[in-house]
Amino acid sequence: MTKSTTLSVPAPAAAPDCDNRGGGTAKDTPRRPRKRPSALLSKAGVTAMLGLATLYTLLPMLWLVLSSTKSRQDLFATNGFAPGHHFALLGNLGHLFKADHGIYVRWMANTVLYAGAGALLATVFSVAAGYAFDKLAFPAKEKLFAFVLLGVMVPGTAMAIPLYLIAAKVGLVNTFWAVFVPGLVFPFGVYLARVLSAAYVPNEVLEAARMDGAGEFKAFCRIAFPMLAPAFVTIFLFQFTQIWNSFFLPLVMLSNQKLYPVNLGLYVWYSSALSQGHPQDYLLAVVGSLVSVAPLVVLFLMLQRYWKSGMTAGAVK
Repeated sequence: MTKSTTLSVPAPAAAPDCDNRGGGTAKDTPRRPRKRPSALLSKAGVTAMLGLATLYTLLPMLWLVLSSTKSRQDLFATNGFAPGHHFALLGNLGHLFKADHGIYVRWMANTVLYAGAGALLATVFSVAAGYAFDKLAFPAKEKLFAFVLLGVMVPGTAMAIPLYLIAAKVGLVNTFWAVFVPGLVFPFGVYLARVLSAAYVPNEVLEAARMDGAGEFKAFCRIAFPMLAPAFVTIFLFQFTQIWNSFFLPLVMLSNQKLYPVNLGLYVWYSSALSQGHPQDYLLAVVGSLVSVAPLVVLFLMLQRYWKSGMTAGAVK
C-alpha cells in the first residue's frame, strides 16, 4: 500500500501597501498637510469683495445726491463727495421743471409712456409666447425657440441701424412709434416666461381644465395667467428698466426734442454744457439724472415681493 502524498501549496504573497512606499508601516507615513482655502474664497475675502461691489454701486448715487443739493458755484468749487455751503435742492428742482418751457416734464412723460405702455404690452406678449412654447405642441416649436434664443444673444445696439432703415421705409422715423414699437419685442422675456411657466404652472392642472371643457385660450387666461403673476412682474421690471435706460435707439430715430426720452434730453443738456459753455445746463443734467432715477427705485420697492418670488421660481423643490 502506498501512502498518499499531500502537496503543500505556498500562500500568496501579500500585496504591497500603497501607502508604505518608504518601507515602513502605514503609521510611520507622515500625513500631508491640508490645503488651506484660498483667501479669495474665504469668508473675509467674499465679504471684502461684496463691500467693494457695494461701494462701486452706491458711490455714484451718493455723488449724484450730494451734487444735486449744491448751487452752481458750489458744484464746481467743492469736492464731489462733500456737501455744498447752501442746500439748494428745492431751487434746483424748480429751475429744472421750468427750464426751456418745462421740456423736462415732457421728456419724463415720454419716457413713462415708452417704458410703461411698451413694457406692459411686451410682457403680455412674452408671457403668452413663453407659455405656448412650454405647454403647447405645434410644428417646429424648438426651431422657432432657437430663433428666440438667437434674438437674446444679439445686442440691441446692433439692431438700431437696421431698425432705422426699416422705419425709414415705412415713414416712422422721428415719430413716437419709431421708439415705441421696437420695445414690444423682448426675446429674453419669452425665454424667461418659458422657464417660469415650467416652474409655476403644473401640467396636471391644465389637463383637468381641458377635461372640464376649457379651451387653450380660456385655460391660459383663467388658470395659467394668475399662476404666472410673479413671472409677469419679473419680466415687466426687466423690460421697463431696459426701455427706461434706452439711449442709442432714440438717438438714431428721433430729431424732434419734444419726442425725446429723458436720457436723450439729459445728454442734450450735458453736451450743451461742454460744447457751448453753458454751466447751468450741467447742473440741470445732474439734477435731472437724480429725478429720473427716482421712478425706478420706487417701482422696484413696490414690486420687490413679486420680483424675489419670480427670480427664485423652481429653485426649491
